[in-house]
Amino acid sequence: MGRDKSTMLVDGVPMAARVAAALAAGGCVHVVAIGGDRAALGLTVVPDLHPGEGPLGGIITALRQLPDEVEAMFVASCDLPALTGAAVHAVLEALLDHPTADVAIAVGHRDQPLCSAWRPTALPTLEHLFHTGERRATAAVEALTVERVPVAAQVLVNVNTIADLHE
Repeated sequence: MGRDKSTMLVDGVPMAARVAAALAAGGCVHVVAIGGDRAALGLTVVPDLHPGEGPLGGIITALRQLPDEVEAMFVASCDLPALTGAAVHAVLEALLDHPTADVAIAVGHRDQPLCSAWRPTALPTLEHLFHTGERRATAAVEALTVERVPVAAQVLVNVNTIADLHE
C-alpha cells in the first residue's frame, strides 16, 4: 500500500483503533499492538521480536509476552476494519470450548489465520517452523490442531489496496 495501513482512516477512525475496539468488545482484556509505533493511537506497543519477518514472527512475539495465567490470545491484523466484537467472541469461545485445539480461526469465504485465537501450546511448533524459514501464518495453522469458526465474510474483508479502502 506504500504506507502504514494501521493509521489509515475508515469512517474517520484509524484501522488499528477499529480493530482494537472490536477486540475489546469481544472480550479481550489486554489489547496490544505488535511492532511499529501505534502508541499515538492509544495502543500499548510490544516490540516485534522479528521485525519485517512476516506475520508468523508477530504471532510468536505475542505468544512469548503472554502471561502464564492467560490461556488464550487473539490475533487480528490491523487491516480488518469491519471486524466485530461478536466475531472475536465467537472465535475465542470456540477455542476455549475445544481444549485440544491449538488455534481457532475465523472462516468467511476462506480461512483467515490473522483473525484467530491461539493457545500458548502452539508456540513450540510456531518457533520450529519459523526457524526453518517459514513466515506464513497459513503454514503454521496447517501444522496445528485447528478449530474453524464460520464468520460472516464481510467481517473478514481486509484492506490491501487504496481501492479496498474506498470500498
